[in-house]
Amino acid sequence: MTSNISKAGSYIITFLAGIGIVSLFSNAFDTSKEEQSYQERIDLNYNIYSLSIPEQVTFADEIIPLKDFELKERLDRELHVNTYFHSQTIIFFKRANRWFPVIEPILKEQNIPDDFKYLALIESGLDNVISPAGATGFWQFMKPTALEYGLEINEEVDERYNVEKATRAACKYLKKSYEKFGSWSLVAASYNAGMSRIESQLNRQMASSYWDLLLNTETERYVFRIAAVKIIFENPENFGFNIRKKDLYKSFNLYTDTITGSVENFAAYAKEKKINYKILKFFNPWLRENYLKNKSGNTYVIKLPQEGELN
Repeated sequence: MTSNISKAGSYIITFLAGIGIVSLFSNAFDTSKEEQSYQERIDLNYNIYSLSIPEQVTFADEIIPLKDFELKERLDRELHVNTYFHSQTIIFFKRANRWFPVIEPILKEQNIPDDFKYLALIESGLDNVISPAGATGFWQFMKPTALEYGLEINEEVDERYNVEKATRAACKYLKKSYEKFGSWSLVAASYNAGMSRIESQLNRQMASSYWDLLLNTETERYVFRIAAVKIIFENPENFGFNIRKKDLYKSFNLYTDTITGSVENFAAYAKEKKINYKILKFFNPWLRENYLKNKSGNTYVIKLPQEGELN
């Protein structure tokens, strides 16, 4: 009797094991089919292409000599990096819609080539960032340079965050650099490396052109990154960017309030203007405190949104 029970138990265990093995193979087969289907969808729908460089590329009306293989490869690198860094480049498009209309008229007024708006774009992404070295704002001014070119920086005010004033200060730098070098590509390189470094390398290498200089990697890439972003912005569809007008960040209809005295509390000031402190600081990030003592009696222009503009 005991022997028969043992045999029956053995048969049951063997049967259950068989079911388990069949189930295991079945699951493995289903997983394999799912993976195959997934890979087929990738094969059909996902492609990454090597990009073609335009036959002629200019920066500030200077033709980049792409017959030089090394220069062509520099541009090729930046074109691919900025095309396939999709999220960053899309954000560039969105912010540019808001800020290029502010920057472009100032560049034109100051006789600076329009292409330099892309310099601001690659410097900061049109965001009020601070670099590890302390460069600040859209144009990434270090404090000594900002002060040299007329920007006010103290505990209460930092005009590196004022887009219009910082753009005008950048134009002063760019014009001074152009007086020295007579070449906009060298001007752009000097914005990254400094005028003295570019001048010393021109003398050391007996060169007269940015395109002929051997420089540090960052400065060698710099002008080509500007050129690559310009190429993408001028023909976004050619590089796979399909961005609707409604996806872009809107510009705002603002009015101004002129302040010549002090402000005890900007939160209270904002309430008087029917906005909150956060919105006040969004449009006036150069205000660094929630008060303004203004002991020097300077005149400041506060930007404020028109009623209903934020809806």
